[in-house]
Amino acid sequence: MTGGKLLTAVVAPTIALAIAFLLAAIVLRLVGIDPGFAYAEMWDFGTSTESLISGVNRAIPLYVSALAVAIGFKMGLFNIGVEGAYLLAALVAASVGALYSITPVLHVLSILIVAAIVGAIWNGLAGWLKVTRGVHEVISTIMLNFIAFSFSAYLLLNFFQADSGGLTVATAQIPDTGWVPSLNFALEWFGVEPRAGSDLHGFLVIAALLGIFYHYLVNRSRFGYDLRASGINASAAHASGVNPNSMVLKTMMISGALAGMVGMSELLGFSHQYVQDFPRGFGFDGIAVALLGRGHPAGMAFGALLFGFLERSALILDLRDIPREIVTIMQGVIVLTVVIVYEVISRYVQRRTVAAAAAATAGADDKVEVGT
Repeated sequence: MTGGKLLTAVVAPTIALAIAFLLAAIVLRLVGIDPGFAYAEMWDFGTSTESLISGVNRAIPLYVSALAVAIGFKMGLFNIGVEGAYLLAALVAASVGALYSITPVLHVLSILIVAAIVGAIWNGLAGWLKVTRGVHEVISTIMLNFIAFSFSAYLLLNFFQADSGGLTVATAQIPDTGWVPSLNFALEWFGVEPRAGSDLHGFLVIAALLGIFYHYLVNRSRFGYDLRASGINASAAHASGVNPNSMVLKTMMISGALAGMVGMSELLGFSHQYVQDFPRGFGFDGIAVALLGRGHPAGMAFGALLFGFLERSALILDLRDIPREIVTIMQGVIVLTVVIVYEVISRYVQRRTVAAAAAATAGADDKVEVGT
């Protein structure tokens, strides 16, 4: 790893984290709370076996959401529609998956395909609006989010709601052939025995495979080369034969397909049905994780795990009379700071590279003069 990449990959997030914890400590001190006590409580609670499992479970949808956002970033597209896409995809996938029971692997795969198709179509609408009507994807995806929220509620109440006889508004439950088993058996291989009810979601494996797919697609495929070229210089990419409209549409659909996977960890690993209060917020938090990880699959994994740890460890704060909103402040400061630090370091590395190139050129000119 070169010096510039090392600065960007390691030093920048380290500085951002240090600043975030420092500012959070100042806020805690201003409200009369010892920062050392608060951080110690968060660490002790967050590093227990059950908390670590919960933190990883929370990180899984954040990571998949970050993948969906990051692939748009690579082409200069800002997809804010992950939130609406994954909620609508989860609803349709849950409703379809509850209709039949087949071989477990095929059942899970079919549910995932349905979710991916719904997400691709929904976010593909934003791509279509951009290439045919010139509507900026930020505007269209924001509007599509609100449409998806209302549309999914309408579909649930009028078409997909199961007659359970209770007060819960939900779809029918997916048969157990469509469930993704937990990974607790793998933890037991390493001597870790979680408490009853603390299950490591098996969708972690699928999320890792999606990360590998993202890396190959962006960095090892012809499509990824065209994608990155379009993001760096769309005009130059177009001159080399890349169809910009086609790339926009394909990228938004792939982003949407990944967005459709965001809710699958919850659906297939825990609830097994879409409920009216299905977890929300992963789409918006995924933007922060993608920014923190700089669009790199490993960096986004770190960011997702960090956010998952902070969200889990914040639960202890209420019991210690410490405002848990401090974690939200920390998350916001981390994202804001890391963006600023990345930009500062990038400019520093760029200036150093230009200076080194200028020095090398001057040295070459001196040798030519001596030779003559």
